[in-house]
Order: sequence, then C-alpha cells, then structure tokens
Amino acid sequence: MTRQPDTTPALLIRGARLLGGDAADLLVRDGVVVEVGSGLSAADAEVLDADGLVALPGLVDLHTHLREPGREDAETILTGSRAAAVGGYTAVLAMANTSPVTDTAEAAERVHDLGRAAGIVDVHPVGAVTRGLGGEELAELGLMHRSRARVRVFSDDGRCVANPRVMRRALEYVKAFGGVISQHAQDPDLAGPSACCHEGELSGRLGLPGWPGVAEEVVVARDVMLARHTGSRVHVAHVSTAGSVEVVRWAKSQGIAVTAEVTPHHLLLTTDLLAGYDPTFKVNPPLRPEEDVLALRAALADGTIDAVATDHAPHARHDKEHAFVDAAFGMLGLETALSVVASVMLDGDAGEFGWADVARVMSTAPAAIAGLADQGCALEVGAPATLTLVDPAAQVVVDRDASVSLSRNNPWHGRTLTAQVRATLLRGRPTVLDGTLVGG
Repeated sequence: MTRQPDTTPALLIRGARLLGGDAADLLVRDGVVVEVGSGLSAADAEVLDADGLVALPGLVDLHTHLREPGREDAETILTGSRAAAVGGYTAVLAMANTSPVTDTAEAAERVHDLGRAAGIVDVHPVGAVTRGLGGEELAELGLMHRSRARVRVFSDDGRCVANPRVMRRALEYVKAFGGVISQHAQDPDLAGPSACCHEGELSGRLGLPGWPGVAEEVVVARDVMLARHTGSRVHVAHVSTAGSVEVVRWAKSQGIAVTAEVTPHHLLLTTDLLAGYDPTFKVNPPLRPEEDVLALRAALADGTIDAVATDHAPHARHDKEHAFVDAAFGMLGLETALSVVASVMLDGDAGEFGWADVARVMSTAPAAIAGLADQGCALEVGAPATLTLVDPAAQVVVDRDASVSLSRNNPWHGRTLTAQVRATLLRGRPTVLDGTLVGG
C-alpha cells in the first residue's frame, strides 16, 4: 500500500546540489515536491538552507536487523528507526530472524504496525522463507504478502535455505505475486555454524574455524540456476567474494533475474583485522582478503552488484563481549553506511563513481528490488519529498558512544570517514535536521 503524503508545513530547500550536480531550490507542499528551480520563493514556507549540500533520494536499506520482538535489549524498531534516519535512511527492510520469527501474517503485521507507530522511517518486514527459519517447511508466504504489511521480500537471513527443493518451491511460490527470495548464501556442509574467519593462512594461525569463500559461491551458483529454471527472482544478500561476483556477473549476462547487495564493511574492512581477536569484527559472512574487497568495489561500480545494504546487526554487550569463537556475529551499520560508501567509492579508486551512483546503489536500486514505489524517487516535481541532504566535505570521527542505537558493536569507532548526513526528510517532514534527530 502506498502511504499518502503527510500534511506538513510548506518547506523551501535552498541551494541543494541535486545528486551532486548543479544547485537548485525545491519547494515542498504536503509532502510532495511542487517546484524545482533557481531563486524560488514562498511566503508561507519554512526555509532550509542547503548551500553546499548534496541532495539524494532518501536511502533504502534492504537488510536491517531491528531485533524486535524478542531482543529489545539490543535494538527496538523505534531505536533502529532513529539510527536509520540519522544515517539518511527513509525506509528499511526488517529481517525475519526475530523471536518469534516473522513467518506469519500476524507477525509481519506486528512489525509493520510498530514501524508506523514509530513514524521515523518506513519499516517493511521481511518474511521468513521457512517456518521458524528451520529450512524445511515454507512459511506463510502468500498470507504475509496479502496482509496489510504487503511483504514482498523473504529471507531466512542468518541461515541459508540449503535444501534446493525448498528453495525451488519458494521461488515458484513468490513468482505469482512478484516477490523475491533473498538468500544468505552459506553451504552448511562447507561452513558450519562455528565457522567465523575467512579460511586461509590467518584462520590457521589464529586457530579459528574457517569459512571458505566457496561455501558462498556454490549456493549463489545453485540459486541463479534455480532462478533461471523457475523464471523467478533471487537476491543475493551480503556478497563477500570475488567468486560470487563472477557468478552474478555471468547470470546477469544470461538474463537471469538476479540482484545482489554488498555491505559497507565488506567494501572496506579485511580479514587482517581479526588478528587481534576483537569480536567487534566477527560478522557473517566473514571479512575477506583485500583481493575480494577490491573485486566487490569494482562490481558495485560497474553495476554487477546492485545495492549497498547495511546488515545492521546490533548486539547487547553480553552477547558480543566474549572470546571470538563464542561472540555473536554482526556489527552496526545504519548510521555510518553513507559515510563509508563515500569514503570508499568517491574518495577511493572506483573511477567515475559519483553522487548519482551513490543514489543508485543506496536508494533507487534497493527501492526497485523491494518494490517500494514511493521510495528512491527522482528529485523532481510530483515526487514525494523523501530525501537526504549530505555535507560532502565533512570529516567525521566515529564515536560509538554517540550512537542512537541501543548497541555499541561499531566497527568504525575511532575512524575518520568522509561525508555526513545533515538532514533527512520523510514525505516532506524532517526527521533529522543539522545532523540531529527532530524531537530528540
């Protein structure tokens, strides 16, 4: 269901560089852009000075763990929504591995309703593919889609749908209503639940259970062939290896309906960080060597990888502060994702990657994959005024204690990153101004 624009005061955004290009003014009324040009004026409008700021369509995250229900000590839908808005997001897809699992229409509607009550970003529940994430019996895919939550994306993230028969049935089922299966690609026979470090010299030296890249690649290869066989859509979550990139690139060349995402941490961090056994850097799939990181950047730049998704995975201290092998998988991402992408892709070695490309991989493409018609829209007359304003020149030193998330497992603590979100608007209503949440 497309939400109607909120009734909000008129707003005049002055001097924003649209997608990093020429500066323009945007006049917003009732949550919609009604005029774009230079030297605009409106006596009844509040003025937002955006001189020097880059305007992007609001960011969309395909892969967020909000933990509610079940682990409200780590995150809630409200606190996660706040973190998302601070990071420039206007929509997030909440993964299904909650307690209870989001595998029924009722569970999906609960997440949907809590998101609407928070009212900070659009929260879209992701439905589980299988009951209880057990990998054997399909969850209520059709009922979740027909519910008021209108679920379109399904994933057992955290676990792989390892059984090819079950995966085939899921792809066939969601094809009827244009749904998509997002796969956590991890062959359990090649990388079991204890695997926690990229398999190689380092894992052997540290005595950590290895997680070989091939455990991801064989599942990606299988699933793109199942997508071709069924004529359905598969999305590859958190791609982490050069081999997976090559499989996805081949599949797209064959016209197979596959899309893929990469996380900010897989674009920058490498497995070398595990040498200190710091559980902050324990994530699934694990951090990979530099050659994989470079392949991921190139694939994001050339469109082989469609989107950046945070895999925001908050954890309470008592789950993360353990010996490395016993600590929970995952790290925070919502508040820093845009800055990481800007630091890596704009200031790095990605060639012609510009702010329009940032909009493509962090807003337009994720919205299209998730089927969100009112997100990721062009900054033009008639479009929802759902956007983020970014200071491209800002240098930000990340402080985990300043996070609005309930958790502190932040891998970027102490790092200096480029670019900072200054404002976020959801259908014309500011949720963040001057880098701070509206209303605290």
